[in-house]
Amino acid sequence: MLHPLLSTKEGSSSRDPKSALKEICSLASAIKLKIQYSEYLQVKRPRSATLFGLGVVERFRGIIDNLKEITPVNVIVIDTQLSPVQQRNLEAAWQSKVIDRTALILEIFGARAQTREGRLQVELAALNYQRSRLVRSWTHLERQRGGAGFVGGPGESQIELDRRMIDKRIYRIKNQIERVKRTRLLHRNARKRTPYPIIALVGYTNAGKSTLFNRLTKAEVRAKDQLFSTLDPTMRGITLPTGQQVIFSDTVGFVSNLPHELVKAFHATMEEVVAADLILHIRDVSHVDTEAQKIDVLHVLSDIGINNVDQRVMMIEVLNKIDLLDFENHQVIGKKTKRSNQPTVTVSALNGDGVKRLLNAIGDRLSTGFEMLDIKLQPTDGAALAWLYRNGNVISREDAEEAIYLSVHLPPSKLNQFKSKYRQ
Repeated sequence: MLHPLLSTKEGSSSRDPKSALKEICSLASAIKLKIQYSEYLQVKRPRSATLFGLGVVERFRGIIDNLKEITPVNVIVIDTQLSPVQQRNLEAAWQSKVIDRTALILEIFGARAQTREGRLQVELAALNYQRSRLVRSWTHLERQRGGAGFVGGPGESQIELDRRMIDKRIYRIKNQIERVKRTRLLHRNARKRTPYPIIALVGYTNAGKSTLFNRLTKAEVRAKDQLFSTLDPTMRGITLPTGQQVIFSDTVGFVSNLPHELVKAFHATMEEVVAADLILHIRDVSHVDTEAQKIDVLHVLSDIGINNVDQRVMMIEVLNKIDLLDFENHQVIGKKTKRSNQPTVTVSALNGDGVKRLLNAIGDRLSTGFEMLDIKLQPTDGAALAWLYRNGNVISREDAEEAIYLSVHLPPSKLNQFKSKYRQ
């Protein structure tokens, strides 16, 4: 496991090198790779042939040979994007399979995707990645184990594909994904006909999105201390303290240097985020690279089309894992929250601290632009009462014998609908 600290402008990073190395090791562990050796090292002048200089290549050949005397070395992971030439030359020098960061993430996505759409998206991404590496043999998606076939596994078969065969398969998969997109569009349009706002949870992988999702919705979505624990979107409805019903959507976690193939391939899944009425950006404030992770998430959101001011306004920054902070850091986070230019809430998804504040903030955010309406209904006006609960935020209600008195927040469009429908 090697994490090169690239000194070129494109590869430079503000991340802590120990944290970056830990992340790539966690990614490998996510598909049950056993880490035998890991190291980060400075690469001042990346070589087009091998990335590393000759001395580094020779040193690691010795390390690999020593490891092979003790245990098999099945794969070497380089935590950057390798060119096909670099990959081939390093394999020849080290006499071991070499994969880069892109291949590793594709492998994880392939192993974790559960839905038909997810598997199609992974296969498309893997085919696009492999298309540039036709000098190598293509390992197709192994059906039993899952994964993208870069690491290897039991029962796996190797199939030599030429460019025309890959293009043909890509064409078929794209057509299938287009059908999936149309289906998802129909579902979204059906949801738009309901009055329930969609709230998407986004954030860096392992930021605690699924744990918070479960806390908010009482769902049982898989939530583990593991990178990319969630890949397929899950949706659940709840009622806010204001009485308004909303739908939460848990999404895949983002990661630095997300393969371009996956950004494009998972666009259909990410459309749930683009179509959301409100975005919760979940951050792990206990992480040493939390600021760099925030930048990565915002870059990916920009890649999928969430890059204009109007959409960014409808976002709440949720600073999660405050239970892991010491007193001093807790005070620092508190001061930053007060100075923040956007709505920010501190929570602990694990123990529930701050969740009520978050729900109230969501209600306030969704009520932006709403108008307060004082309404008097007859006890027999059940249809109007139900309509108000579905379409607005009922702030207060008083039931008397002769009438029902309500104070309701309604958006201007709904206010006009109510007046025309029930003639208030």
